[in-house]
Amino acid sequence: MTEATKITALHLRRCAFVYVRQSSAAQVTHNRESTARQYQLVERAVALGWSHDQVNLIDEDLGISGSGLAERSGFAHMTAEVALGHAGIVLALEPSRLARNNADWYRLLDLCSVTDTLIGDADGLYHPGLFNDRLVLGLKGTMSEAELHVLRARLNGGIRNKAARGELRRGLPVGFIWGDGDGEVRFHPDQSVVDTIRAVFERFAEMGSARRVWLHFRAEGLRFPSQRFPSLAAKNALEGIGWVTPTYTKIHQVLTSPVYAGAYVYGKSRHERFVDADGKVRTRVRRLPRSEWSVLIREHHEGFIDWNTFEANQMRLGSNTRPRPHEPAGVVREGTALLQGIATCGRCGRGLRVAYSGRTSSPSYFCPGKDIVNGRGEFCLRIGGRQIDETVVPELLAVLSPGALEASLDVADRLSADRETALAHWRQQVERTRYEAQRAERRYRAVDPENRLVARGLEAEWEKSLRALADAEAELARRERATPNVISEAQRQAILALGIDVERVWSATTTTDRDRKELLRTVLEEVIIAVEREEGRAHLALRWRGGLITDVDVSLPPKQAPVRTEEETIDLMRRMALHYPDAIIAGILNRQGRRTATGLRFTANRVSSLRTHWGIPRHERRPAEPSGELVSMYEAAQILDVAPSTLFRWLNDGFIAGEQLTPGAPWRIRMTDDLRARFVEEPPPGFVPMVDAMRLLGVSRQTVLHRVKCGELQAVHVRRGRRKGLTVKVPAPLAGLFDAEESARG
Repeated sequence: MTEATKITALHLRRCAFVYVRQSSAAQVTHNRESTARQYQLVERAVALGWSHDQVNLIDEDLGISGSGLAERSGFAHMTAEVALGHAGIVLALEPSRLARNNADWYRLLDLCSVTDTLIGDADGLYHPGLFNDRLVLGLKGTMSEAELHVLRARLNGGIRNKAARGELRRGLPVGFIWGDGDGEVRFHPDQSVVDTIRAVFERFAEMGSARRVWLHFRAEGLRFPSQRFPSLAAKNALEGIGWVTPTYTKIHQVLTSPVYAGAYVYGKSRHERFVDADGKVRTRVRRLPRSEWSVLIREHHEGFIDWNTFEANQMRLGSNTRPRPHEPAGVVREGTALLQGIATCGRCGRGLRVAYSGRTSSPSYFCPGKDIVNGRGEFCLRIGGRQIDETVVPELLAVLSPGALEASLDVADRLSADRETALAHWRQQVERTRYEAQRAERRYRAVDPENRLVARGLEAEWEKSLRALADAEAELARRERATPNVISEAQRQAILALGIDVERVWSATTTTDRDRKELLRTVLEEVIIAVEREEGRAHLALRWRGGLITDVDVSLPPKQAPVRTEEETIDLMRRMALHYPDAIIAGILNRQGRRTATGLRFTANRVSSLRTHWGIPRHERRPAEPSGELVSMYEAAQILDVAPSTLFRWLNDGFIAGEQLTPGAPWRIRMTDDLRARFVEEPPPGFVPMVDAMRLLGVSRQTVLHRVKCGELQAVHVRRGRRKGLTVKVPAPLAGLFDAEESARG
């Protein structure tokens, strides 16, 4: 079947799609002939019978690889049009332009076969529905995928072979540049850059923590070099350095990079493919352990430190992180616990942790391992830290005394070196800003004065450089006045005098807890603590650096009996919890003069804690009982619509009954139908006010109240009207007499 016979009227009624793709932006920029050849496929579609209006050019995927890892919106759009039956032909320069992987390639072939769509390249036209054409297209797709594999293998093989010799030029960290020879690595020509990197390693050797080095740089106001063009060139190395405020990440990268130890490294990470939650193939970068690095050439070039120092630094950085069980603890931290990080449990071998408690923040050591004892978790070891620390200090001072004088001399020299290093940095800063100002001046003077647009910009840059120079000179002068260049003889003698008396230095108010811990760790590596409660002592094994072990026993104070709240108070609380909330219980206990186990007044929180400890349920309102619900006086007043004082007066007079759980507890009223009937809106027949009852009965008010209390007379409380208040029912003849008198008056 010829190409002309493959194109039918159905194909010509549909659209023609021309797919254009280059694998990278560099190919789009430099391989222009290939791109132009692909764009010429539009004319070929017109020559095959499609009009210009029917030809759709898809070039959205220029600069995107066709390996299947990157998403290609243009290819996805074209595939959707094929699936919908809108495409009569798909044209590409070669199958590799459409896809470099069989997954995308065969999906396109299947869709073209189903929808009767042609595929064309530089060699001819193909119909995926025909066996022979399908076979040719399959072979071409396989060859495209194989070609990509061969190209990658050649490139990667050359890269690995060159990297194995240490000659592959990759980006170097700040402080290094590439030399002229193969694989030659040199220090940066700017001496201030090299001195700053050296200062990072010197401060870390002194402080032992990347964070403390970072804080030292920030406290001293030191700047850190930043590489603007970290790729390859050494010619513009001086131009590519900027000075910025250091960050913790930059300091940590310097301390962990093996390049600074003179090693050449390649293959520290690899790209992995995975399927995400949406079912798409993604790539990620995974960092590899040192044992899986492709190339590691030690002593490849001169470094800031040697390899042994680099290994020691990595171990020190690793120990500064949060430790796991059976691993040493981290960096020295704040707090009074002297053995923080070096104390070990003598029972299970775990590193002991520190806890602070009390108003004085007294330290204690405990083992994070727990055992289940009597159904609850108990610590493997827990002991107060103050007595343990006081036992270790004399042993430490005895070890330090022979070398105290030598250590003092080292301290004096280090103080002088640190001060001089900081001043040298600022002198270099002044020199650098002076050079920038002079260069800005030369640029300004070299410009044509008539060109005011350029002259104004250069003048502003010159003024900015002069201000930076003035600030740097002022800062250098201030530091030179505040900090002497060298330690005076008087200061040296004072330091030596302190060095003789190590105990005086240890207990000085200017010596911080962190300083004491740092001094302790210089000679003491580990303290193993084993507690023997039955014998009342703790055994300490002090393991010094060098292997010497010192055994010390510490007597523990006798165990004190637990302080408990009185049983009578607990029983009373258990009974009151059925009826009252915690706040009311606390008030009752305080009115009775009761106190907690530590002699404190009761509060709602303390009552709640006691209930939780003894398993006492809290108060919950119960449903009304058949005989009536027990409510407080204020709740009863709201229910009966009277003032609380009225209920208290009736309670005192004995008209109604109240309940009290214990002396001092609030009164409670049981709401019954009989009680509700005693509070009415209008007085019933035969009930008269208290004054009229006294006159009709001829007795005093107290006598009337006493008869009501004994049940001889009935009384109700009127809540509304002129006769509001207490009304009493008098005998019928007397009541009629009273009514007759009222009629006569009327």
